[in-house]
Amino acid sequence: MTLILKQLFGLLKLINSETGTNQIASGIAAGFIMGMSPMLSLQVLLLFILILIFRIQIGAAFASAFFFAFVAWVFDPAFHMIGSYLLERSSLQGLFTIMYNMPLIPFTRFNNSVVLGAGVLAFLLSPIIYFISKKLLIKYRETFVARFKQTKVWKVIKSTALYKWYYQYDNLYNS
Repeated sequence: MTLILKQLFGLLKLINSETGTNQIASGIAAGFIMGMSPMLSLQVLLLFILILIFRIQIGAAFASAFFFAFVAWVFDPAFHMIGSYLLERSSLQGLFTIMYNMPLIPFTRFNNSVVLGAGVLAFLLSPIIYFISKKLLIKYRETFVARFKQTKVWKVIKSTALYKWYYQYDNLYNS
């Protein structure tokens, strides 16, 4: 339970921070793909490597992957229908045979209808998730955070010595 709360508080801190919206939205989109895919698969490993190479917010990716993994099982019947449709297409049989005989591709488990359907849908919907999460993040920062910073409670908290010490500590050691 504490791990879940720690991730939730970390995500809230990240959303309210000055971190760029592109990095956070990319992390949410990457987490969407990771959450829809089986955790021990080649596509998740490749996505994790891309997260480390590019400037993608890893905390947002893991938090959203955790969330989307719980949501994914609801859509398993739709994933199965999409995957079965693709696997049963006679025009794709040659491609699937070639892919299955390749050295690493079978580790993606594309021959499972649910995995194939989830992977195809996740890769197709990830740009939409990126733009929606970016727009929602910008709107959240413009409305809620801006309003909260105008409240008397925030002004009192900001004027305390403990906050000033934390702000200096955070600037020195977390930058």
